[in-house]
Amino acid sequence: MSIDLPLAAQDAAAVLDRHHNPTEDTTADPMIDIERWLAHFRGNQENRTEPEWEAPITMSAATIKPLLRSLEQFELGDGGGPDRLIARNADSFRCGTAARQELVDMWFVEEKEHSRLLGGLVQRFGGHSIQGHWSFSAFCLSRRILGVGFELSILLVTEIVSTAYYRLLCQYGEDAALKGVCRLILRDEAGHVAFHRDRLARTGRPGGYGRLWEIGFRALALGAATMLFVNHASALRAMGAYRSDFYREVRHELSLFLRRLRSETAGYHGEHHQGQGA
Repeated sequence: MSIDLPLAAQDAAAVLDRHHNPTEDTTADPMIDIERWLAHFRGNQENRTEPEWEAPITMSAATIKPLLRSLEQFELGDGGGPDRLIARNADSFRCGTAARQELVDMWFVEEKEHSRLLGGLVQRFGGHSIQGHWSFSAFCLSRRILGVGFELSILLVTEIVSTAYYRLLCQYGEDAALKGVCRLILRDEAGHVAFHRDRLARTGRPGGYGRLWEIGFRALALGAATMLFVNHASALRAMGAYRSDFYREVRHELSLFLRRLRSETAGYHGEHHQGQGA
């Protein structure tokens, strides 16, 4: 992967440098609509139906075996590891304001909830929580050393790619508890992706996120998708999902994200310009 690949991360890092103000203590934040997203994360804790943990297991042992290895890795990755931003300069984003720190903490609380739900599935299918995996170690190392701009970008593309994974599990997994877990996580991931999209729309330039940026972002996302598929293909295949199904979902999620990002960026800057002219 060349140094020019994460163009989205480079743009985000530049924005962080322009807006960093560690002494500010207000919900008026140029990077994030704090009030909107605090309300979202608080509201998302409500009306969460617990999966049917006691429902009969209806999948075969041949399907459960590879699925279990996959779920164990996701339990570790989705909040089972560091429950915070871990980049060397993470505080330049997380601690920009007290309200932003609270918001980032609430985001990672939801990630820890995903780990709890996945741990419930691991126990249901007779597995054990794992403490490490080479792909997770590589993921954390890249987050730590490449800076918070890259970390935010790689977390975003991971959530986009994971959406494809959970959607296929929900579609093909014939188990009531599995479907219940996937529905809850998909609900949360939709909010996380929307949160990142709003953040990028507010900090992007009018007319930004053009073709060159898109190429870099898609390359980063497809790299993450390939890493996921290498580790989890056996689980998806055991349930009847094919490689083409997975990449079709990934491409759909990427196209939807980019289309909405450009629309929201144009809308935000149009409203901002009108407000300045009023």
